[in-house]
Amino acid sequence: MSSENADAGHEHAESSVWDVVVVGAGPAGASAAYAAAVAGRRVLLLEKAELPRYKTCGGGIIGYSRDSLPPGFELPLRDRIHAVTFSLNGRLARTRRSKRMLFGLINRPEFDAGLVEEAQKAGAELRTGATVSRVEQHGAAVPDRRTVAVVLSGGETVLARAVVGADGSAGRIGAHVGVKLDQVDLGLEAEIPVPQTVAEDWAGRVLIDWGPMPGSYGWVFPKGDILTVGVISARGDGGGTKRYLEDFVARLGLAGFEPKISSGHLTRCRSDDSPLSRGRVLVCGDAAGLLEPWTREGISFALRSGRLAGEWAVRVAESHDAVDARRQALNYAFAIKAGLGVEMGVGRRMLKLFERRPGVLHAVLTGFRPAWNAFAGITRGTTSLAELVRSHPLAQRALSTMDRK
Repeated sequence: MSSENADAGHEHAESSVWDVVVVGAGPAGASAAYAAAVAGRRVLLLEKAELPRYKTCGGGIIGYSRDSLPPGFELPLRDRIHAVTFSLNGRLARTRRSKRMLFGLINRPEFDAGLVEEAQKAGAELRTGATVSRVEQHGAAVPDRRTVAVVLSGGETVLARAVVGADGSAGRIGAHVGVKLDQVDLGLEAEIPVPQTVAEDWAGRVLIDWGPMPGSYGWVFPKGDILTVGVISARGDGGGTKRYLEDFVARLGLAGFEPKISSGHLTRCRSDDSPLSRGRVLVCGDAAGLLEPWTREGISFALRSGRLAGEWAVRVAESHDAVDARRQALNYAFAIKAGLGVEMGVGRRMLKLFERRPGVLHAVLTGFRPAWNAFAGITRGTTSLAELVRSHPLAQRALSTMDRK
């Protein structure tokens, strides 16, 4: 073969390899694809479902989520929340109000589709109906040590210089990386259409109910003529969780309305020593077990970790050997642990406090204005749970006391 033909063959081989392949087109995956595409890389976004698709999710968009969106992204808000009613298993209800918006509410199908569109505008290519069966970094399907093979269920192989797994906590990529999970919770949710008179009663206000089982709580999120009503508790008592939802709906006077959608979902938090990468493969969002352990809020964690994964995947793709790729992957892990990891650590301690003393937490939030201001600051994104604990000695002492018990 002449040198000219050899060069042409090499260029063809290079063009058939994507710089970054992202698996999963939820908030984490779309954010990763956007970040890598904005950097000018060839990006392929794989999604097994057809978009838009429904996801079990309350749909709350707090300040950290808004701050992590692509520039100019218009949130498809269904409501803007200025008031929160807190109750303790249906009792001692009290409503706190704010002149400024606390957070917004979205429907996931619209939100996710919008994020994917932003990634496409940045240059990423989308393929739906693509189910990943496995990932290989060695073997016959891998042409060289700089390449990862993503094998689809139909047998097709997609080659990449770096892969980002954002395919959920039960996905293939997390299993390949070896993600370890130490907290699993069951969330049940119903999308309930209501008459205009009922919808008006809820406009601009959510309900948070501290539940009957340790660590459980319920919520009502209004979205126009639909109320998203859900509960969450530790996995292991599915019957008790179902009864809590049924009792919760009945107590709210909503039992007579037929849900449009009823669904369930397991949320999974990573253990402290869980890996975030393997070779040229990174994981983010639910696939990495990244979410806030107390509230189980995951959208902001997905958006933030997805952006970081996309940025570091670009660096991994540029690495010419395994040593440099490993260095870049470790830098990604450090960035996650230094930010989201710290927040998760505080969230775990808050969950323990909440499991043991839900009544105390309810009394503080509803009767102690600084606690309400702190809650409002977290929802608006002006502070975080970790920052609050670091800056308030009283909070530090309370958590330390609970740690010793």
